[in-house]
Amino acid sequence: MARRNKRKAFEAVEIIDAGSKGKGIAKAPDGRVLIVDQVVPGDVVNVQTYKKRKAYYQAKPTKIVEASPKRTEPVCEHFGTCGGCKWQNMAYEHQLYYKEKEVLENLKRIGKIELPETQPILGSQKTYFYRNKMEFSFSDSRWLTKNEIENNNTITNKNALGFHIPGMWDKILDLNQCHLQADPSNAIRNGLKDFATKHHLDFFNVREQKGLLRTLMIRTSSIGEVMVLVQFFEDDKVNRELILDYLKNEFPSITSLLFVINQKANDTIYDQNVICYHGRDHIFEEMEGLKFKITAKSFYQTNSDQAYELYKITREFASLNGDELVYDLYTGTGTIAQFVAKQAKHVVGIEAVPEAIEAAKENANFNAINNTSFFAGDMKKVFTKSFVKQNGKPDIIITDPPREGMHADVIEQIKFLKPKTIVYVSCNSATQARDLALLDEFYKVTKVQPVDMFPQTHHVENVVKLELR
Repeated sequence: MARRNKRKAFEAVEIIDAGSKGKGIAKAPDGRVLIVDQVVPGDVVNVQTYKKRKAYYQAKPTKIVEASPKRTEPVCEHFGTCGGCKWQNMAYEHQLYYKEKEVLENLKRIGKIELPETQPILGSQKTYFYRNKMEFSFSDSRWLTKNEIENNNTITNKNALGFHIPGMWDKILDLNQCHLQADPSNAIRNGLKDFATKHHLDFFNVREQKGLLRTLMIRTSSIGEVMVLVQFFEDDKVNRELILDYLKNEFPSITSLLFVINQKANDTIYDQNVICYHGRDHIFEEMEGLKFKITAKSFYQTNSDQAYELYKITREFASLNGDELVYDLYTGTGTIAQFVAKQAKHVVGIEAVPEAIEAAKENANFNAINNTSFFAGDMKKVFTKSFVKQNGKPDIIITDPPREGMHADVIEQIKFLKPKTIVYVSCNSATQARDLALLDEFYKVTKVQPVDMFPQTHHVENVVKLELR
């Protein structure tokens, strides 16, 4: 018996809000919530559902009946297929409104805490070409466009160098121009793809786990330095050096040319040996006269200009007078720790990634900063009572955890120590709100400052200051 098609079509639905992951929110005639892709609040659209749950539908628009005044024309030819910039069709001032709204609603709804008057979200001066790190994937079976499929022509070149199609682990969208990272990013990516195609070098096939070229990472810094890392699957010295020599000679602006031979199932390089082929094995970023060494495995905020604004807010919220012992939890390469060190007595940084801690120590040496200490290890295992006994009880804690927020043991340790001030930097206001609720017994939120690090996307950072009650 044929399965009954449960898809529904609704006409003239008004998009009333922006919800999780930047999708539009509407109400279906039967009362369920409609979560709609690629729309803007204020749009009136016809939709076709593709998933049904007890309380909601997920749907795609089939026709824009009336365009929202919040709409703008996307600048990128890949918009709608690439999942990287889902809000390019929304004017930037409205993007900021919905990001700020999400932060405050999460703090109120999930945190259920009393909030002070909050500062308006800090927008980014650059709304395109702001990222300092991009990662692209090679594929020998690229995603075909609708026109290519409908034209029914024989397609001989299926090579791609670009992004994964959302929800499809084995399909790569071939990029022409990406508006997220400034030159020479597009030139390097397109030049490498054309050179490899011309020389009949194999692009990776993720299903069959074969091919020479696997991924490309490009990092840039505000002082003009460029890192390029090519990840190879096959250990083919002749063709590997052909590729790397092309990059070295064609793009002399490359400061650091690296490669990895990765034959495991996933693309992550953190457990791989990174080899320097030409130049340095790192690049430098500068901020307020401080130099930061960035390696292939280093975490560094991906919007350099806005990172500076974020760190200034963090330092201001810490209200340092020079006498405090500061703990910087999830310190990464020690950027925030060193940024605040000149206004503190001593800063202790803790981070799980050993390479990041080594970079933090090197950065401190570069910058002649002598009042920092850095420790590597799992936060909940390092940040213990014995650790505090050895390193001193913090007056101030700065914490910038990953998206999942802080471990419950870490929160309990903070509550036990009761530092006078906590500055909580977060890329996920939902988990931040959960953690603030757990701290609410002892701490009052006194300042909130959302910061937009990622224009054209729904992502937003938030900085909160907590003070002992």
